[in-house]
Amino acid sequence: MATINGGYQDNTPVTTPAGLPAKQNIAPATTTDTKSVLKRLQSELMSLMMSGDPGISAFPEEENIFTWKGTIQGSKETVFEGTEYKLTLHFPADYPFKPPKVKFETACFHPNVDGFGNICLDILQDKWSSAYDIRTILLSIQSLLGEPNTSSPLNTQAAALWSNQEEYRKMVEKLYKPSTA
Repeated sequence: MATINGGYQDNTPVTTPAGLPAKQNIAPATTTDTKSVLKRLQSELMSLMMSGDPGISAFPEEENIFTWKGTIQGSKETVFEGTEYKLTLHFPADYPFKPPKVKFETACFHPNVDGFGNICLDILQDKWSSAYDIRTILLSIQSLLGEPNTSSPLNTQAAALWSNQEEYRKMVEKLYKPSTA
């Protein structure tokens, strides 16, 4: 029998026959319990409903708490005032340690939104923190509407037009069609 890496278990060396590597079942440190994710999402839903923030809302889709439908209204005194956008939010099994995938379902002419509804927002990518919640995400996207990052555009046409707010507003009005649902 051979001692493996000088390892000890109950003060006894960990050994295997014929010097083969020892197999030890060690659970990954970042496993997420599905029940805790469900509890977190339910808590965030209640918090969002009680917040009373104007112009944002989101609810789970039917029986699937991992997929939500959200709504964001354009902020007052921006080119998006009077518009309302539908979003989908897909939460991963390891939420809140990984961000949800958020996408515009309503067409949105914006420098940081591509033609497929994908959003370029740092908190949904490399700046994600488990301290963020659904309310934070929705408020950040609502804020992004009126304050885009034109130096990192997904839609170059929208980014180029942004400096001319009058023309930009005309384009939003031309492309925006309020949902009838």
